[in-house]
Amino acid sequence: MIQYAGLSEINGPLVCLEGAKGVSYDEIAEIKLEDGTKRLGRVVEMQGDKVVLQVFEGTNGISLTNTKISFTGKPLEIPLSTEMLGRTFNGAGKPIDGLGEVFPQKYGDINGRALNPVARSYPRNYIHTGISSIDALMTLIRGQKLPIFSGSGLSHNKLAVQIVKQAKIADSEGKDFAVVFAAMGVQNDVAEYFRRSFEETGVIQRVCMFLNLSNDPIIERILTPRCALTVAEYLAFEKNMHILVIMTDLTSYCEALREFSSSKGEIPGRKGYPGYLYSDLASMYERAGVVEGSTGSVTQIPILTMPNDDITHPIPDLTAYITEGQIVFDRNLDQTGIYPGLSVLLSLSRLMKDGIGEQYTRADHADVSNQLFACYARVQDARALASVIGEDELSASDKAIMKFGTMFEKYFLNQGFDENRSMDETLDLAWDLLSLLPASELDRVNEQLIKEHYHPENAKRFV
Repeated sequence: MIQYAGLSEINGPLVCLEGAKGVSYDEIAEIKLEDGTKRLGRVVEMQGDKVVLQVFEGTNGISLTNTKISFTGKPLEIPLSTEMLGRTFNGAGKPIDGLGEVFPQKYGDINGRALNPVARSYPRNYIHTGISSIDALMTLIRGQKLPIFSGSGLSHNKLAVQIVKQAKIADSEGKDFAVVFAAMGVQNDVAEYFRRSFEETGVIQRVCMFLNLSNDPIIERILTPRCALTVAEYLAFEKNMHILVIMTDLTSYCEALREFSSSKGEIPGRKGYPGYLYSDLASMYERAGVVEGSTGSVTQIPILTMPNDDITHPIPDLTAYITEGQIVFDRNLDQTGIYPGLSVLLSLSRLMKDGIGEQYTRADHADVSNQLFACYARVQDARALASVIGEDELSASDKAIMKFGTMFEKYFLNQGFDENRSMDETLDLAWDLLSLLPASELDRVNEQLIKEHYHPENAKRFV
C-alpha cells in the first residue's frame, strides 16, 4: 500500500493531497496523524493528481507536514449481519452500545444503488401502524416511501416512536418484520428518549438503530441514512424480511450537505443548498421498494422539519417530487392538544388504493376513506362561513357538519400514545362518526354499505 506524506491544504472538514495516483472517487483513505492516531477520509473530488478528502472525524489536530495518507482501494463498507437487530450504532456504523463489534456475514458498500425499475414489483399489502389517521386515510403500503412533513417543536419524534412500537404486518409474516431507525443531528436528550423508549417497550430487539448526535461531525451525518439503508437492503433482499426504515431529521441531513457543499466551493442553488440536492435525495428514497424474486421489502418513512412551516421550502418540495405521498403535521391542531395533529387534507398516500380493500384490509375501507375526506373538506367550508356570519346563522346541515368536524378531531384524529387501534376498530369508529350525519349526506359510499354500517344510535356517545 502506497503511503503519501504531507498535505497541500486544509479547509474545514476537507484536506487536499497532491501527487496521488490510481485513486477512485468515494475511495476510503487512512489518515495517520503525527501522534500516531488514525482517522478515516473519503475521496470527494479529484482534479488531475490533486485529491480532496473528506475527514470523518474532523480536521482538528491535523498537520500539513507530518500527516501520512494511504488509500484502501475500496469505498466505505459496513459489516452486515442479522445480529445488528437490537444493536445501536453511530452514524458511520460503529457500535456504541458497549456490546462489542458485529460479527459480519458480509460487508456492504453504503452507497448502494437505486432499484432497477424493471426489477421492481408493484407494492401491495399495508403496514399497520395502529394510528387511525394514518391507517384509514393515508395507508402505508409495503415498499412505499411516505415522508412526514413536520415543523419545529411538533410531536414528530413522539409519532416516530409510536410507529416503531406499533408497526406490524400480517400475523403470518410478523416474525419477518423489523425496523431500521436512523436519527441525524439530534440532541443528546432526544437520542436518549429514542433509546429508552425502544428498550422500555421491548421493541429494541427488532430495531437496528443509528444515532448521529448534533455534536458529531457533519460528515458522519451524511453517511447515517446510507448506512441505515444498506442494512435495510441486506435484511430485506438477502434475508427476505420486511423492513421499515424511519429516518429523522432529513432537514439536518440536507443542512449538513449544504455546509459540506459550501466548504468545497460549489455554486449554491435554492436557499444555498447544492444544485444536486434533488438527485442526492432521490439516491436514498429510491432505495425503497419490492424486488421481483425476493419476498422482502424496504419501506421508508423519512421525517423532515419544514423551516418556518414552509411546505414550498426546497427540502419538502423536492422530497414531494420523489416520494409517493406525504403526511403533514398541522400546527393549529397540535396546539389544541390533539395528538397526532395531522392535516388530513394536505396528506395523502398515492399507493393506498392498491393496498386496501377486501383482500388486504376491509371491503368498505376505500369508500369510508373517501367519505371522511369529503366530509372533513366540508367542515373547513362551514368553519370559514361561521367565522363570517356566526355559528347561529348556519343551516342545520352546516351545524351538523361542524359537529362532525369537532368529534372527528376529538375522537378519530386524537388518540393516546399507547393506544394501538386495529383496522376494524379504526373503520368502525369512522362509521360511528359518519352516523352523526344524515344518511342522505353520505354520497361517497354505496347503499349496501350504509345498510351494513350506518348506526345513528352509536353516534350518541359523541358529546
